[in-house]
Amino acid sequence: MPVVVVESPAKAKTINKYLGPDYTVLASYGHVRDLPPKDGSVDPEHDFEMKWEVGVDSRKHIKAIADALKDDNALILATDPDREGEAISWHLEEALRKRKVIKKDTPVSRVVFNAITKSAVTEAMQNPREVDAPLVEAYLARRALDYLVGFNLSPVLWRKLPGARSAGRVQSVCLRLIVEREMEIEAFKPREYWSVKAVLGTPRGQDYEARLTVLAGKKLDKYDIENETQAELAVQAINSRDLTVNSVEAKPASRNPAPPFMTSTLQQEASRKFGMGARQTMSAAQRLYEAGLITYMRTDGIDMAPEAVHAARDAIADRYGKEYVPASPRMYKNKAKNAQEAHECIRPTDMTRDAAAIKVADPDQRKLYDLIWKRTLACQMEAARMERTTVEIGSADGQVGLRATGQVMLFDGFMRVYEEGRDDAVVDDDDKRLPQIMQGEAADKRSVNPEQHFTQPPPRYTEATLVKRMEELGIGRPSTYASIVTTIQDREYVRKDKNRLIPEDKGRIVTIFLLNFFRKYVGYEFTANLEEELDVISAGEADYKKVLADFWRDFSAAIAETSELRITEVLDVLDDALAPTLYPPREDGKDPRECPLCGEGNLHLKTSRTGGFVGCSRYPECRYTRPIGGDANDAGDRVLGEDAGDEISLRSGRFGPYVQRGEATEDNKKPPRASLPKGWAPDDMDLEKALMLLNLPREIGPHPEDGEMVEAGIGRYGPYVKHGRVYANIKEVDEVFTIGMNRAVEELAKKTARGAGRGAAAKPLKELGEHPQEGGAVNVMDGRYGPYVKWNKVNATLPKDVEPADVTMDMAVELIAEKAAKKGKGRKTAKKSA
Repeated sequence: MPVVVVESPAKAKTINKYLGPDYTVLASYGHVRDLPPKDGSVDPEHDFEMKWEVGVDSRKHIKAIADALKDDNALILATDPDREGEAISWHLEEALRKRKVIKKDTPVSRVVFNAITKSAVTEAMQNPREVDAPLVEAYLARRALDYLVGFNLSPVLWRKLPGARSAGRVQSVCLRLIVEREMEIEAFKPREYWSVKAVLGTPRGQDYEARLTVLAGKKLDKYDIENETQAELAVQAINSRDLTVNSVEAKPASRNPAPPFMTSTLQQEASRKFGMGARQTMSAAQRLYEAGLITYMRTDGIDMAPEAVHAARDAIADRYGKEYVPASPRMYKNKAKNAQEAHECIRPTDMTRDAAAIKVADPDQRKLYDLIWKRTLACQMEAARMERTTVEIGSADGQVGLRATGQVMLFDGFMRVYEEGRDDAVVDDDDKRLPQIMQGEAADKRSVNPEQHFTQPPPRYTEATLVKRMEELGIGRPSTYASIVTTIQDREYVRKDKNRLIPEDKGRIVTIFLLNFFRKYVGYEFTANLEEELDVISAGEADYKKVLADFWRDFSAAIAETSELRITEVLDVLDDALAPTLYPPREDGKDPRECPLCGEGNLHLKTSRTGGFVGCSRYPECRYTRPIGGDANDAGDRVLGEDAGDEISLRSGRFGPYVQRGEATEDNKKPPRASLPKGWAPDDMDLEKALMLLNLPREIGPHPEDGEMVEAGIGRYGPYVKHGRVYANIKEVDEVFTIGMNRAVEELAKKTARGAGRGAAAKPLKELGEHPQEGGAVNVMDGRYGPYVKWNKVNATLPKDVEPADVTMDMAVELIAEKAAKKGKGRKTAKKSA
């Protein structure tokens, strides 16, 4: 009875169902060995020897496999069909050989299947092979490279940049993409431009919209109308002329479906359609794969098995009719250079099963399966056919020309099932339907309207667009996309806001540091070339130790050179590199580096545990700071006035704008401060508003019932009123300064009625008194599942035909005794000691 080893218990359960009782199927629970996180795990001095360690949790799983092999002298490694899966199989074999569990006569074979179905598993068992050595070597090279970068570069970061967490070979390049996009956005200068649209009418009284395309006899480009004056002149030019329809042209058009999913496109589409992160998507896909519902989910491939193509075509004909099936199957070719991760596309294992037909309760898995099923069917369906109409309207003198466009769907084709999402909303005038318009007829002007526009900065990356960009640059692989995107968020280099990735200050500092001192190693081309070298290793065409030696020679020299630099030298380099961002020209013409608070010190980049910030050189006399991403030209840091001899100032901190009373001194290291509430703009701040914030909490007056003071303030959960230990939230920040006693008491009473917290005691429906034998109150209570008798920790549900008002003490004691007896043989109600 051979022992079959897979990664997860879910996969083991599905495979066991297909293999039957002749096999013992066990799970390794992922990787069983890893490089210990300490120096020396990869030794460049001794031919890059790698010291592996079995994880604490993995020991019991290896023992279970070893125990099974004592009875069954045959091992079949059936881990996933990619580089990681091959590595797990290799680690398992090595670990078991070290334990001397695998004997000379123990047959060890490797089987792979792209889908966990009976036919795929049976076929794989009939075609065993050995562990793929080149694939394992590619894995070893990747792990060694990641270790050498992480364990040599991270300590340099810790010493030179307090607050930096760590650096990674691919993560740092990914972080660079996000930081550079943010710098593009900050440097972006919007450009004004105008468009002119007219609502025109046909002689039959129907309206349609047309946009201005020709002015003064010349074709207009997007930015030709630069300002309102030019736009008004364009409007006058249209209004002063009669317009005629010069031509009406209808052209057939078609739209083909998107190819089936591979890892990156699945992550992108799940992000667009459901807002799911890369890790969340891959976790749901893993469960679907292990349940035998979809093919393997880590792939660069978009080709589909011939039998799957035929099954899809049959399913389309059955569901939607033969007119939706193209004459010949659609064939998709792999773009991936690396064959080892170019498995078949991600598709359902059974094309006839839609989301309603599968037994899956988890909403993420259900949504993802529905997406995969629809995309797979759509990719084998007929194209959508449309008719696009273009109408050219002009004046007799040729000075003015307008264009109207419209589209009519003739046959929906694949769009009946699925339409690919877009990363950013696109306004498309072509989708409108035009009324009947005839060439040569007059176009009656109903209205002519100019519209102002501004060019937009490039959008911040979402997880989907970041994965797409990484794929375009050749950075990372399907098996690594999700972990890369997740790691930079876990390290707090990047945060996610409304699905967009925004770099934190420490992420910026780390990126600028790496760009200045390790530029080659965060280069897009260098990283992509290294990925290609790993692919060449996996194809068995390169020596992985030579690739490691070439990398280490230059990298170790760069580490040694940077290690000797002092922190001040590093900060000077970074300050100069960031100068255009940190110190743009000031609107008042003063030196951009002059401290706006004291006017004497110079601004300079500084570091802290939370990242980098800009501070005054006169610290601690002047404590001016602003975040790296803060606007140097905003109304921000300024003195608002004086109160009781103290200077009241508005300042920018690392956590946003705040007001402060006085300056920090040796005697008063933390002067009173108050953050600006949400919705309060720094530009609108004056002395009166600052004092309102600094004087919080505000005393409303003594409570009418007990005379204790009622207060209003702003806390970590927003504005509130407080009486004793009871806090009640109020809706608006401004109410903190205006709320009166009547309203405050009303809000506090509402909170008390709801219960001051989860621990608030429920009121009994009927109080029966003390338990006659044991003591302790016996009450009838109202519960989620109906009324019940409560005594100490015993809850006994009332019979359905008994009303709470009819319960007597005798009846209650009997119910309690029955319930206590059911609570386990050894659990009896404790008698009170005398």
